[in-house]
Amino acid sequence: MFGGFAALKEVTIVDGLPKTRSGKILRKSMRAIAEGRDEPVPSTIEDLGMPASLRPHLRPE
Repeated sequence: MFGGFAALKEVTIVDGLPKTRSGKILRKSMRAIAEGRDEPVPSTIEDLGMPASLRPHLRPE
């Protein structure tokens, strides 16, 4: 059971998430995209095109 603070507004299915080569998800980069900020992509990213593919899905409100 979820409270009002954890209610989902929207769910989007994407092909993948930006990860490092060791498999850690780049949450800071995804947060920056969602806030409309340009964040430098870490050099340890596995797929350089992944953050750009998420931009249409993670938009600022």
